[in-house]
Amino acid sequence: MAMSVIWTVMVGAAILCGLATGNGPAVAKGALDGAAAGVELCLSMMGVLCLWMGVMEVMERSGLAGGLSRLMRPVLRWLYPGFAKNKPVMDRVSANFSANLLGLGNAATPLGLEAARLMAERTPGVASDGLCMLVVCNTASLQLIPTTVASLRAGAGSAAPFDILPAVWLASVISVTVGITAAKVFARLWR
Repeated sequence: MAMSVIWTVMVGAAILCGLATGNGPAVAKGALDGAAAGVELCLSMMGVLCLWMGVMEVMERSGLAGGLSRLMRPVLRWLYPGFAKNKPVMDRVSANFSANLLGLGNAATPLGLEAARLMAERTPGVASDGLCMLVVCNTASLQLIPTTVASLRAGAGSAAPFDILPAVWLASVISVTVGITAAKVFARLWR
């Protein structure tokens, strides 16, 4: 709600300033150009996201997602000790983690929300340590393939949209390490 008000005020102020300075036609042209660019960007990203969502579905149906879940189980048990024996929660967390590894923020979000909903059932009205860890890991999101960013770069005309991989890997490792460390430390401090 607050963001809607903030954006509405910003757009209204921009329109009023444009009209007051005699730049009304430029503001109108900018709004139309921006809308067209937004539609083009959405269409260019849609193909990449559909591809990776299809890959995630194939992984799930072929059992590869389950294998990946078993492979990640030791790490996920350490990160989420309170939910280690809760298979539905751990399956959603594993799927969320997999989607984040592929850089599918849009696909990871519904999986993370489902995991958070299942976690919140145990402690309604209170964010458990596991739920806080989920938010940290989903926000920091360790990425091997930054699909969304690469599709944005390709849509903007980049000749090599994946040339950012080393920077993404370094930033991902640092953000996840700092986030997990902070979550573990604060979980011990506030018991």
